[in-house]
Amino acid sequence: MSGHSITEPTRRQKWIAAVLVIAYTVIILIPLLWIISTGFKSPSDAISYPPKVIFTPSLEGYVNLFTTQTRITPDMEATLPPPETWYERLVREKGMVIAGPSRYGQRFLNSVIIGFGSTFLSVFLGTLAAYAFSRFRVPIKDDLLFFILSTRMMPPIAVAIPIFLMYRQLGLSDTHLGMILLYTAVNLSLSVWLLKGFIDEIPREYEEAALIDGYTRFQAFRKVVLPQAAAGIASTAIFCLIFAWNEYAFAVLLTSGEAQTAPPFIPTIIGVGGQDWPAVAAGATLFLLPVMIFTIMLRKHLLRGITFGAVRK
Repeated sequence: MSGHSITEPTRRQKWIAAVLVIAYTVIILIPLLWIISTGFKSPSDAISYPPKVIFTPSLEGYVNLFTTQTRITPDMEATLPPPETWYERLVREKGMVIAGPSRYGQRFLNSVIIGFGSTFLSVFLGTLAAYAFSRFRVPIKDDLLFFILSTRMMPPIAVAIPIFLMYRQLGLSDTHLGMILLYTAVNLSLSVWLLKGFIDEIPREYEEAALIDGYTRFQAFRKVVLPQAAAGIASTAIFCLIFAWNEYAFAVLLTSGEAQTAPPFIPTIIGVGGQDWPAVAAGATLFLLPVMIFTIMLRKHLLRGITFGAVRK
């Protein structure tokens, strides 16, 4: 009778796990790859039935995304000088001319400002609050933590109307500051609870040794606790950014022009014959990149943060 480890998976179990992981990955990636490929299709190929998997790549969707176009008559086209760039030539072939840049660039910049601004505030304030709850004797600490958690139980859209009325009175509607404060308030409960768990896992003896060596409480927090909690801070920042970056309901209700983000703007992209699906797909593809890059940059911290405290010695 051969010995068998109860902790080490068998060869068959490894194959089954590998097949399941590969199948899950393929299922997850198919919609993403389809969106990316649609951004390089022509409008006719994007709505063709049956759907085209093999097609001639085109940058028309990206040109339509970043430009505002207007139709001209053949007589007007004859009076215009020849197109100077490849994208002007592409637009001219449709009997149109570029009237100016589109609003997508500004909406994308708004998403960057609001998303990363609220993420920074959520992590900064959440770290301070989590450290206080973890290290100090806060009166009615358990009640306060439950109250903070309870704010996450209610769907944010349930308080949309009161927030809309309050923002209109305070002059915060359609402003970057208003959206940053709102997303920070929504994300703060998540950051406090996540970071408190990470800080609880850091031994107090590290700080006590630093205090004995002459460090102040703030110096011990900055030089001892923060480096140890870097994995948790990175993980929390990713989750906060994903919410702020993808949030749609508040952005539709509270913004319309100056501070409007990309999520409510992308579905409104209209082409000559209706919805310009290649431009919509191109906008969605570009919108994915910042979060993807941010997550890849912090992937090592994210993996450490997920498993932090899972194994105790």
